[in-house]
Amino acid sequence: MQPQPDRIPPSLPTEEELRGRVEAAARACGVDLEGHAGPREGRSPVTGTVVSSLAWTAADEVPRAVERAREAFLDWRVVPAPVRGALVKRWAELLTEHKEDLATLVTVEAGKVTSEALGEVQEMIDVCDFAVGLSRQLYGRTMPSERPGHRLSETWHPLGVVGVVSAFNFPVAVWSWNTAVALVCGDLVVWKPSERTPLCALAADALLGRAVREAGHPEALSQVLLGGPEVGEALAADRGVALLSATGSTRMGRSVGPVVAGRLGRSLLELGGNNAAVVAPSADLDLAVRGIVFAAAGTAGQRCTTMRRVIAHRDVVDELTERLVAAYRSLSVGDPSREGTLVGPLLDARSAEAFRVAVDRAVADGGELLVGSERVLEEEAPEAFYVRPAVVRMPAQTEVVHTETFAPLLYVMTYDTLEEAVAMNNAVPQGLSSSIFTRDQAEAELFCSAEGSDCGIVNVNIGTSGAEIGGAFGGEKDTGGGRESGSDAWKAYMRRSTTTVNYSGELPLAQGVTFEV
Repeated sequence: MQPQPDRIPPSLPTEEELRGRVEAAARACGVDLEGHAGPREGRSPVTGTVVSSLAWTAADEVPRAVERAREAFLDWRVVPAPVRGALVKRWAELLTEHKEDLATLVTVEAGKVTSEALGEVQEMIDVCDFAVGLSRQLYGRTMPSERPGHRLSETWHPLGVVGVVSAFNFPVAVWSWNTAVALVCGDLVVWKPSERTPLCALAADALLGRAVREAGHPEALSQVLLGGPEVGEALAADRGVALLSATGSTRMGRSVGPVVAGRLGRSLLELGGNNAAVVAPSADLDLAVRGIVFAAAGTAGQRCTTMRRVIAHRDVVDELTERLVAAYRSLSVGDPSREGTLVGPLLDARSAEAFRVAVDRAVADGGELLVGSERVLEEEAPEAFYVRPAVVRMPAQTEVVHTETFAPLLYVMTYDTLEEAVAMNNAVPQGLSSSIFTRDQAEAELFCSAEGSDCGIVNVNIGTSGAEIGGAFGGEKDTGGGRESGSDAWKAYMRRSTTTVNYSGELPLAQGVTFEV
């Protein structure tokens, strides 16, 4: 492996600097830090040092929060949907006003580089815009009745309380996907955010709370409960939660899914991904390299849509691999708030250890480590975990390749026929996102067809990450099957009512049944 140029910014902020940033940003968003003070320390992955000390919610407080939401729902469900949309519109205005404040918190608590943090807040604004339009388009339908003098139709009604459990890597956007849509649908939200990003949650909730107060609506429309896994478990078990939307690992989904199903509730699961790009012989390699590097190394590989596998045709795999290695050597790793940094820190020591173990296993399985995997900035920040994104050339899809490693680790493999590439894409347990780089229309169409990728997201000539809010987001198999954000994902947050109105004065029965008394 060739030596790599020094692409590490020279310094990281101090603990005092980070604390100052988060306190200023949180207060600007309307967070009462003194009112939320408590013994639970929150550490930033940027330096590994403490940036918050907050009070957590006990699991036995969850039923009271759900009951408050259920009581407020009785009034909120009859508020006209366009009026509910006006609230979300005001929320979007406040998010726009405080975009940089909220992005600062995302960078400090989640470790995202500034452009990605700003992009996450923009995603919140965008989904609010979508929801405002949706508030005037919660369409039902009419169907022809087989009985004369009858009208048959269906309408959609508010569902109730929506519980949201979100992960650290998208500390505010995923909540907003659920909340903006749920609110215009007439639902209320009780949110259990990641325990690693509490200030992000308090700030995002404070901005929504301000919009709620200005409009004179009940404050229980949205509640945030800081706490550990036991709070999420309590939400999953509470019969007052009509829908539980949970984002996280497949392991987490297998835990909460049966609990919700056991009480015959609804769940919307957004779980892991092991996403691949197929690179065909006709691919534009300049385009492919850019798309692959962002999807694989962005957010330090800590996205559910991160690209973890490249399946390249034998005719282009060597040139593509050389270009990827060169691009990886140019990636700057370090302080995510510093201009020019492309790769921030991993979340913690456990993430770094999982990364190291996966690289070692891949090499033991016959893989060749081509670039990356080193830990950097250890002397300056021993409690932070920065690593160089890694590329490993694999002879085949072994067990480690089938396992999602939440880190910037990319496997490169070879295929001969498109059918083989599709089979390799579909061979993993997860089914979230996929892409193909090709200039052959027939190949693109096949990959997007029923014979092609089995993922919920299928892209052509773009990477696996960066989904727009206008489309429904989610995946199949171990990814959980849930759909959030755009398209008709709103239907998960409502209940369908089929209505028959008889205005004939007679009583004919369906299917010609007769029953005289």
